[in-house]
Amino acid sequence: TFFFILSNAPASRTAEMASMSTAHSLTCSAPLPLLHLRPHPNPNSFRLLRRATQRRNQAFLASMSLDSPEKPTKLVTFLGKGGSGKTTAAVLAAQFYAKEGLRTCLVIHSQDLTAEYLMGCKIGASPILCNENLSAVRLETTKMLLEPLDRMKKADASINLTQGILEGVVGEELGVLPGMDSIFAAFEVEKLINFLGRKRNYSNREFDVIVYDGISTEETLRVIGAAERARWYLKYVRNMADKTDIGRLTAPSFLKLMYEAIRSNGGSVDGRMSTELWDDIEQSLQKASASFIDPSKFSCYLVIDPSRPTSINSALRYWGCAIQAGIQILQ
Repeated sequence: TFFFILSNAPASRTAEMASMSTAHSLTCSAPLPLLHLRPHPNPNSFRLLRRATQRRNQAFLASMSLDSPEKPTKLVTFLGKGGSGKTTAAVLAAQFYAKEGLRTCLVIHSQDLTAEYLMGCKIGASPILCNENLSAVRLETTKMLLEPLDRMKKADASINLTQGILEGVVGEELGVLPGMDSIFAAFEVEKLINFLGRKRNYSNREFDVIVYDGISTEETLRVIGAAERARWYLKYVRNMADKTDIGRLTAPSFLKLMYEAIRSNGGSVDGRMSTELWDDIEQSLQKASASFIDPSKFSCYLVIDPSRPTSINSALRYWGCAIQAGIQILQ
């Protein structure tokens, strides 16, 4: 589900917003035509828009009732031009959900300290409880790659694919290559949310809501559309593995090694055929892709500063990109 949020830039309005404790008191939801007609909304418009936002929030809270253990964890994220207030909106949204009794985790994927300043607590690589029902964690790629590497080493020890070479790789010495941030962030968020459906019992979920503040809007959109795009790559790679001599020879071992590295359910690939692994990966990607168009599992907010034309123009562009990424648009 995709919403629009207006954020005023003037200092007087910023001070008023900073004094508000709930996300719907800070932000206002509006359909796109309103942005064209009223680039500088008057106070009456803000009051009407707040009421609409409150109704949506109440509907969301009702759907996330703590008395419904079968409800999955919901992912909430924000898009917008840099400086439009994405991080501030994410922090206040997390505080709002926590105050409504939902177990909430704010996931920060940048080295920016704005969230720490607003939250008033130190955010590290492990979830830390900042307030009642509110935790926060900062994703660090250099640390996130250690766990998959350890799993690959254990898998390699059993199939002996690299003949011990992989065992000599020290994870702490590895650098972060371009694109690795988004890949590992997607895996880490999936562990918190269970988009792939590997955990059958939702009553054991750690959080009710995950508020994700990405590195940038472009990276967040890539993460959202990654599952659907990966399905196309998987189709071609699988054909190459099944229909070429080199593929039939090497693919089974490489497939088991990579499957062990990315699995999150603690299972084992021992005794499983390559066909089963290919099918499992494809089904998992299909579940993840479907989750982003399910309003009960995903909501995306577009943060706009109506006093800045560049912010509005960027928002229109991101709106189109979001449609291409497969996000359902709600007017």
